[in-house]
Amino acid sequence: MTITVFRHARVIPCTGADPLEDATVVVEDGVIRDVAGPAPISGDDVVDCRGRTLLPGLIDAHVHVCSLDVEIARQQRDNPTSLLAYRIARVIRQTLDQGYTTVRDAGGADWGMKEAVDRGLIPGPRLFVSGHPLSQTGGHGDSRTRAQDTVDCGHIGMVDVIADGPDAVRRAAREQLRRGADAIKIMAGGGVASPTDRLESVQYSPAELRAAVEEAQAAGTYVLAHAYLPAAIRSAVEAGVRSIEHGNFLDEATAALMADRGTYLVPTFVAYEKLYEEGRQHGFSAEKLAKLDTVLGEGLDGLRRAREAGVRIGSGSDLLGPLARHKTRELAIKAQVLGPHETLVATTRTNAELLGIADEVGTIEPGKRADLLVVDGDPLTDIAVLQDLDRLLAIVKAGDFHVRRL
Repeated sequence: MTITVFRHARVIPCTGADPLEDATVVVEDGVIRDVAGPAPISGDDVVDCRGRTLLPGLIDAHVHVCSLDVEIARQQRDNPTSLLAYRIARVIRQTLDQGYTTVRDAGGADWGMKEAVDRGLIPGPRLFVSGHPLSQTGGHGDSRTRAQDTVDCGHIGMVDVIADGPDAVRRAAREQLRRGADAIKIMAGGGVASPTDRLESVQYSPAELRAAVEEAQAAGTYVLAHAYLPAAIRSAVEAGVRSIEHGNFLDEATAALMADRGTYLVPTFVAYEKLYEEGRQHGFSAEKLAKLDTVLGEGLDGLRRAREAGVRIGSGSDLLGPLARHKTRELAIKAQVLGPHETLVATTRTNAELLGIADEVGTIEPGKRADLLVVDGDPLTDIAVLQDLDRLLAIVKAGDFHVRRL
């Protein structure tokens, strides 16, 4: 039995309650056993957090750890499978380096990558994977240009499955579940990075969407849906998806529907900001940049509507390739609408609820796994402090120090 005591910390428990001043958090064998005042508690390892903030490990509900390049087709063309695997392992470690102790990969990562982390073969956050996303022909996941007839891609990483019709969707969903997917990702509307679809297009029929949802529910899991505009969002929500990814153009009526159905919204604002700033130098085409310009200014208004309607709001980043270094910038953008405290709750407790692990992680409470960050500064005063890796003085996953600068 190993006892670690974090003393004299300002604790943000992310339960929605106010911070605790000069608090003590006791961790025993990787589990939080007590959260108390400045009691003289001894342990095998006593960590002095005086002047620092202790909060739960961050959770990102929309990452792509297999994305090594902004232009996915180039990534698959230039990297053999063996090299891809080693490079992906480095991205997974860098994600934990940023303070994210749990992430949901929204397309690309598979069971083997998750297993590599669980077995301790590579350091990384707790991984929830959705395998290969499902797309209709010509949809957001169809990477072919208008001049191509066949899909030119590898076997691992950012590879989509083209499935048309309810039966094909059902088979594709079953195949991803067989291969160890924790959830099913579908493309329910147009996207920025896809070469041939319109941003405003509604993709997959109600019957196709229901087929994916039925298969996921039969396996005890759920569907996450890529969608920007109200028509695509509504179609996915009515089919029973658990979370809408992006949702930039969300209107009041659709937000009310999401709130009524208990559907989560996972905004990903930093992806548009950084693609807009750096996309051209990474080979983003003029057509894709034009679509990006359309979505860039709409997201915060959609977030306001979601908040006013009572939608459950999580947090994602959706950054591709080298842009992933900006992951924690997402929190500062959301805080413009939600404020710092609500943003931290969205990135911890709400994301844990979305992933179905709220009884394990996401808050600092007795009985939870000790996923913790010790921060030099106060994120409630300046949430951007979380972007400075040098100020993440400790990153703890299940009681084990991944980073310790104290």
